[in-house]
Amino acid sequence: MDGPSPFPPAAPPPRPVSPGLYLVSTPIGNLRDITLRALDVLAAADLILAEDTRVTAKLLTAYGLKRPLRRADDHASEAVAEEAVRRVGEGEVVALVSDAGTPLISDPGFVVARAMVEAGLPIHPIPGPSSLTAALAIAGLPADRVLFAGFLPPKSAARRTALETLKATRATLVLFESGPRLKDSLTDMAEVLGDRPAAVARELTKLHEECVRGTLPALAIDPRLDGPKGEIVVLIGPGEEVAASEDDVDMALTDALTRLSPGDAAREVAQALGLKRKAVYARALELQGR
Repeated sequence: MDGPSPFPPAAPPPRPVSPGLYLVSTPIGNLRDITLRALDVLAAADLILAEDTRVTAKLLTAYGLKRPLRRADDHASEAVAEEAVRRVGEGEVVALVSDAGTPLISDPGFVVARAMVEAGLPIHPIPGPSSLTAALAIAGLPADRVLFAGFLPPKSAARRTALETLKATRATLVLFESGPRLKDSLTDMAEVLGDRPAAVARELTKLHEECVRGTLPALAIDPRLDGPKGEIVVLIGPGEEVAASEDDVDMALTDALTRLSPGDAAREVAQALGLKRKAVYARALELQGR
């Protein structure tokens, strides 16, 4: 009779890493959250593009890896994008990582990924840790429809304007914030968005992991959230159904048209505000003077 099977069972053997750009998710706190596939790719990489090479060097050292590193922050993206395209075109493996979490989620890397797509070269996601999904899992808020809004503007007036554009969105809002700005941001959120359920998650996967839940007004005066340390995710539940005003539509469209074509902008705004796309598209053309 065979002996007991090993636990955990043996992992599937690694597959060869083919040439391409790999967007590799890295731990957001606990180094043991790295995936086996991420380690395979990092070990095989001819070049690793890092948000901060010092941070990535620590991760590589923890797993006994030593690979060529090059900085790929917002200031260096154009130059490294050209190099990445050239090297993948020559048959090399290039990995792109941020300091923590999934690349491109409010982190550098978009320019590199876009250049690779435009060049028709292979690009692969290596999924793994993300503070966005980790916070959403423990917040106790609806997760069937979510809008990630990244970082709000640092100044109160601009922040409130941004929150007004999100007010009619029928989805759980997920935002990033810094400790020094958290209290002021929560105050603005409470005044603009009202008495909504919310949660503030910080230091996810780390020793002092914490998730504080309550209404926005309650969180705005909670002493635990007055300048806390660590990476912070704010989650806000959907508000009551309110019909979007013409000003809401125009404000949302004005923002969307800076990033998208009229058709795509209309689709995004119509979905976010629960409106018919045809009417929103007609308004988008009006705003562009067509």
